[in-house]
Amino acid sequence: MRISKRVLWLGAMCAGLWTMPVGAMVPQESLTSGQDTVESIAQEEDDLMPSLPEVEEIGPNPAVPEELLKERFAKLEKSIPLTYHKSSHEFVEYFIYKKAKFTQTMMERMPLYFPLFEKTLAKHGLPTELKYLSMIESGLNPTVISHARAGGLWQFMPATGREFGLYQDKYIDERFEPVKATEAACLYLKQLYNIFGDWELALASYNTGPGNVKRAMRRSRGTTFWTIYNVLPRETRSYVPQYVAMNYMMNYGYDHGIFPENTEFQIPNDTIHVNGYIDLTAFCNNASIDFEVLKKLNPHITKTILPEQTRDFVLKVPSVRFTYLMSNRASIMDSCTRRYLSSGVMVARADSTQTDSLSGNGAFPYVLASNVSDDEGYDEDSGEETVQRTRTKRVSYTVRRGDNVAGIARKYGVSVASLRKWNRIRRNNIRRGQRLVIYKEVKEIVPATRIAAKARPQQEEEEQVAKQQRHTRKRYHTVQKGDTLWIISQRYGLEIGQLKKRNKIRGNSIKPGQKLIIST
Repeated sequence: MRISKRVLWLGAMCAGLWTMPVGAMVPQESLTSGQDTVESIAQEEDDLMPSLPEVEEIGPNPAVPEELLKERFAKLEKSIPLTYHKSSHEFVEYFIYKKAKFTQTMMERMPLYFPLFEKTLAKHGLPTELKYLSMIESGLNPTVISHARAGGLWQFMPATGREFGLYQDKYIDERFEPVKATEAACLYLKQLYNIFGDWELALASYNTGPGNVKRAMRRSRGTTFWTIYNVLPRETRSYVPQYVAMNYMMNYGYDHGIFPENTEFQIPNDTIHVNGYIDLTAFCNNASIDFEVLKKLNPHITKTILPEQTRDFVLKVPSVRFTYLMSNRASIMDSCTRRYLSSGVMVARADSTQTDSLSGNGAFPYVLASNVSDDEGYDEDSGEETVQRTRTKRVSYTVRRGDNVAGIARKYGVSVASLRKWNRIRRNNIRRGQRLVIYKEVKEIVPATRIAAKARPQQEEEEQVAKQQRHTRKRYHTVQKGDTLWIISQRYGLEIGQLKKRNKIRGNSIKPGQKLIIST
């Protein structure tokens, strides 16, 4: 006789919803903080896990034989144990018979995100099979957000996201950016594994927090997931079995008659670097870009505009429209930025056939596109459209008798502070015959077709110059609610001691609104 019962979830009993996994199984909602908000969180109901799933216990005659699952679990097991348990068996049958549509959707989205997951996991030396975790977290939806406000492929809470370097404001939420969110998830998973030295416990703590797992270990005196199983929250008990079942389904789903129908792949894309205000709806309309495609390429944008204070934001655009965008850049940018394409908009070109934009390399060659001038437009000799580009040139100057720092700086149009910084000059002391390094901007006219053909060594040199120039003036950070010295130091790549010394902070106390010096 087959006994059927509903699995009781602690979260559902207390809050009226099933909270695990956070993304795929929690009722979804949209970001609605204003009329310019992008409604980026939308999934068909069939793609989501129901809030109270009915899972049948394994009776005397399960549809999938127990011995077959044990054998296949053993074949799939690598670094993370795939322990057979009746709960994992239940979820295998659940994903086969009751949520076949969800399983199919996960198969269809694998090619879109798994290359990124595998590359980032390998970079951090983590087991590649952790890629299946995002399926039960978010259903591989980068913009999904739970009622608890956890968001993205890896379901970071706002504070935890900031702790791991995911920037969030009114317009941008990097929890939704696949590359950065995956990087943060790897850092967090590595941290959890270092705490417990056990992947099953690390997975459980990713769900419920390491504190809850430690308390369960103290209460039960157990040292493994299965020895503390009965004292864990109910949703956490199911979390590891769900992971095991999803791992199985992505490898053996075909054997159970589930196949992908509309497989999703990365949209080939190039990039533009935006500084300042831009109306993305107007941009799409004038560049003939489907706004839905732009949203898919840039899921971390939560509004239909980027504000005036935007600096060096990398906006992905579909490659099929890039040539048109370049050819009509002045009129397009004028229509959506309230001004002509200025020296603050860098246009970048990536070879979409060779560059995986989800790789996180960020090594896109680019040049600075300036306003249209008399020296820019059309080269009658070559028949090509031309653009004026600005680049930084390194020059040297030999100090002569009677020279002083202020005079040299004035001659080359740079600040005294910059000149002193580049040459490590103290108290304006220079001597005749001394060679000084000076970085200055120069303009040149080049064919538009060569705008992305900058050689890699030159790009690296200019990036280094830009880095040195950034260090010539002070940078500040305004403390936000939830910020800590550790969070701020990690964001800017500083030691906490450095940060405290620069700001003369005793102890660890900071307050919202306080301005901290990041670099001098």
